[in-house]
This record gives sequence, C-alpha cells and structure tokens, in this order.
Amino acid sequence: MFDAEEAAATLVAALTALGTPERAEAEKAYLKSDLTFLGVTVPVLRKAVTSAARARPEPSRVELLAWIDALWSRPVHESRFAAIELMRIHVRVLTRADLPLVERLIRDAAGWVYVDTLAEKIAGILMRRTPADFGTADAWAGDRDFWVRRAALLSLLPGIRAGDPDLVRFDRYADAMLDEREFFIRKAIGWLLREISRRDPAYVIAWTTAHRARMSGVTFREAVRRLPAADADRLRAAG
Repeated sequence: MFDAEEAAATLVAALTALGTPERAEAEKAYLKSDLTFLGVTVPVLRKAVTSAARARPEPSRVELLAWIDALWSRPVHESRFAAIELMRIHVRVLTRADLPLVERLIRDAAGWVYVDTLAEKIAGILMRRTPADFGTADAWAGDRDFWVRRAALLSLLPGIRAGDPDLVRFDRYADAMLDEREFFIRKAIGWLLREISRRDPAYVIAWTTAHRARMSGVTFREAVRRLPAADADRLRAAG
C-alpha cells in the first residue's frame, strides 16, 4: 500500500543529503524566502525527483495528490519544488478537477520559482485538454493577486510553443495588464511576445507598434529580443 508520508519523507531525506549549507544560505537570500533551504541545485533536485518517481509504479490520482500534499506541507523549498516536479512528471494523472489545487498552490507559493512551472507545465497543460477550462485563466487574469494574474498569462505558453497560440486571450490579458507597474507582470507579457515572435514575428511587430507607448522597458526588450534585427532596430528607433 502506498504511504504518501513515507514517500515524502524518503524523498526529502535523499534531497537533504544532496544539499550544501553554503548554497542553502545563498538561495534563501536570493529568493527572499522564509522557507528552510537544503541547498540542492535545480538539475540535481529534478534528477532526484525523477528517480523517485521512476522507482515506483505510476501513482493513482489519489496517491499522487496525497504525495503532493505531504511534500507541500513541509516548509522546505526543495520539498515544495519536488511536489511541483511530481505534478509535472505525472501531469497525465491529473484532471481538470485539480485546477483549484493548482490555484491554491500558486497563491500559497507567491514566487516565480514555483508559480511559473505551476502555470505553464501544469495549469496550461490541463486547460489545453479542455479549452473551455481556460475560463479558469480568464478569472485568474482579473485576480487581485499579481502572481495569479501572471499565472493566467503563462498558462498560454503551451499553446504558443505548440504553434497554436490563443492570440485573442493573449491580447485581452496583456492589454488589461500592460499599464501595471509590477515587474513580474511586465516581464511575463514580454516573455509571451518573445515566444510568439519565434513563429509569428509579424504579429509581435504589429502588437508592439500598436502598444509601444504603454510598454515598459522590460516588456519591450523581451518583445523584440527574437525579432529580425532590422525590425527590432526600427521599433527601438520609433520609441
């Protein structure tokens, strides 16, 4: 029988052995977090979580949710990161009914290192299975919590990267948030424009031209980063 608490404790013990006090101190300061840090690098952490996942049969949804809860309930950075990694690895086990859980973790996380994966690799994947579920992202886009608003934007990334961007939603979300002063919103809008430009530079050129007067420096720099040099230079000169 699967014991979620035992599985979580075993994984955290393995991660503890992989960390260093020096990195723990530096990363805690960098992320300005109240959590405990073990000092494990991201590549090593991901490898350890992947190994732990492969060492067991694929969990049922109930087992996976219990494992995630047992990891997330620990006030330890690596334990919470591991919970998100398990969700990413086993995203096929999750269903649309788990979107409220994803939202709860986003609100609880309140930091890009957790929110970005939750939004792109989990929420965005779940929503693409049933496009009507992007109604959840629509609600997030108007939320008072800027991390939830950022998640709404980043949930569009899987479609963009698959060559099937929801440009109507992008335009609606980005236009509504473009005047915000929050760095993580400004950066996210630019990030999406940069990704869109890989396949559809004309759209990004037109969107940037139309919104240039309202775009922050960080949004603009990200937007033009992958554009053809001549187009990027022209947009810079116009600003």
